[in-house]
Amino acid sequence: MMEFTAEMIAGFLGGEVVGDKNAKVHTVSSIEGGKAGSLAYLTNPKYEPFLYTTGASIVLVNADFTPAQPLTATLIRVADAGACVLKLLEMYNAAKPRRTGISTRASIDEKASVGEGCYVGDFTVIEEGVRIGRNCQIYPQVFIGKGSTVGDDTILYPGVKIYEGCVVGNRCILHAGAVIGADGFGFMPNAAGGFDKIPQLGNVLIEDDVEIGANTCIDRAKTDSTIIRRGVKLDNLIQIGHNVQVGCNTVSSAQTGIAGTSKVGANCFLGGQVGVADHVTIGDRVKVGSKSGIDKNVPDDEVRLGYPALPGMQYHRASAVFKRLPEVEKQLRELEKEMRELKQQKQ
Repeated sequence: MMEFTAEMIAGFLGGEVVGDKNAKVHTVSSIEGGKAGSLAYLTNPKYEPFLYTTGASIVLVNADFTPAQPLTATLIRVADAGACVLKLLEMYNAAKPRRTGISTRASIDEKASVGEGCYVGDFTVIEEGVRIGRNCQIYPQVFIGKGSTVGDDTILYPGVKIYEGCVVGNRCILHAGAVIGADGFGFMPNAAGGFDKIPQLGNVLIEDDVEIGANTCIDRAKTDSTIIRRGVKLDNLIQIGHNVQVGCNTVSSAQTGIAGTSKVGANCFLGGQVGVADHVTIGDRVKVGSKSGIDKNVPDDEVRLGYPALPGMQYHRASAVFKRLPEVEKQLRELEKEMRELKQQKQ
C-alpha cells in the first residue's frame, strides 16, 4: 500500500501545508465520505460544511479559502484544487502495478502478432492476422477478430469483443462488454412480408485516445467505415449505428443512440438518453440536453433541448407555458363562457 505525507503532496503540487506536515494518506475519498488515511478535496463551496466533520486526514483547498470553524484535518492550499485532484489521481493510477505476461490459457493464432510488454489474460482469443501494439493490457475473455488492429498502450477490459477487420488506435480504453464491429441494423422488406438482411461489409475505425464505456456497441459500416475520431469519450450503454461518424473530442453520456449514417461534429456534448435519427448532421460544439430527440440537422455552436429538440431558449419558453397549461385552459374556458354570454346579450 502506497503512503504519501502532506509534505510530499504539497511539494508535488506546489502547495502549502496548514497543519501536520507528517499526516499520511493512502487513498482518495470524497469530503463527505472521508476516513482516516484518505485525502479529500473541497472544490464546490456547498460542500464546505463537510470539511468540519470529515474524517479525512488531508484536504485539498484553493489558496484563497479560509475556514470558518476549527478543523481536525490537515489542509493543503493549492492554486486550483480541482486541477490538483486530477494530477493526484493520475499519479496514483500510474503508480498502480501493471499486469504482465501472456496467459497459457489464451488462444493466439500463429499468424497474429502481439507487441512487447503486453498482458494477455486467460481465455482471450486473438485470431489470424491480428496486430497488437506495444504495452497493451488485454484482460480475460477478450475476443479480437481476424485482421483487426489494436494500437500501442490500449486497454481492453474483460469481455470486450472486436469483430474482424476493425481498427482501434493508440491509448484507447474499452471497458467490459463493449462490442466493436457487430453488424449494422440493415434489413430490406421483401415480397413475402419479411425482411432480407443487408450485408454489412465495412468496419469500425477508432482513432487514438478514445474511451468507450461498458456494454457500448459500435456497429460496423455497410460499406467503408463507422468512424470514432480522436479523443471521443463514450459512456456506458451507448449505441452507435452503421456508418456513423463522431468528431474529435465529443463526449456522450449513457444510453445515447445514434442511428445509421448520421454525423456528429467535434467538441459536442450529448446528455444521457439522447436520440439522433438516421442521416442527421450535427455541427461542431453542439450541446444536446438529456432525453432530447434530434431529427433534423443542427448548425455549429447550437443548443438543443426536448423532443423533438428545440433551440435552447425556445424550449425554455415552451416549457414555461407547458407548466401553466391547466391554468391557461381554465382561463380559456372562462373567456369562452364570457364570449357566449356577450353574444346572447347582443341577440
